[in-house]
Amino acid sequence: MTSQTASQAPRDLIDAALAARDKAYAPYSKFHVGAALRTENGQIIAGCNVENAAYPEGVCAEAGAISAMVLSGETRFDEIVVVGLGDVACTPCGGCRQKIREFTESDATIYIINDAGKTLLTLSREELIPHSFGPENLK
Repeated sequence: MTSQTASQAPRDLIDAALAARDKAYAPYSKFHVGAALRTENGQIIAGCNVENAAYPEGVCAEAGAISAMVLSGETRFDEIVVVGLGDVACTPCGGCRQKIREFTESDATIYIINDAGKTLLTLSREELIPHSFGPENLK
């Protein structure tokens, strides 16, 4: 899967990511982001970005969804949708890429969508973060 062969993200994840983005707290940047993931057990969990006046203390949408997933008792997901504003691909930051790495297999699917729910990029986790550092590196 690459951006040239972007397959459409699942509608239920698109809807959850767009709804989460609408709840984002971004009074400083005005850049609202939503994410929705599907756990291995089929549960959909969403998150939104939450800013703070001390900028580096904010939370990304992907991190919020992953935290909520862990709180729900799950630790693996197969796919995630991320949406920002407009038609520019809102790909996960470096920290979120590492968080995605921690809770997925290499063939997990990352969909980046636009405001209208159109898939802009479809990537495997390996394409998103090749040659990544993970738990097996600590053995």
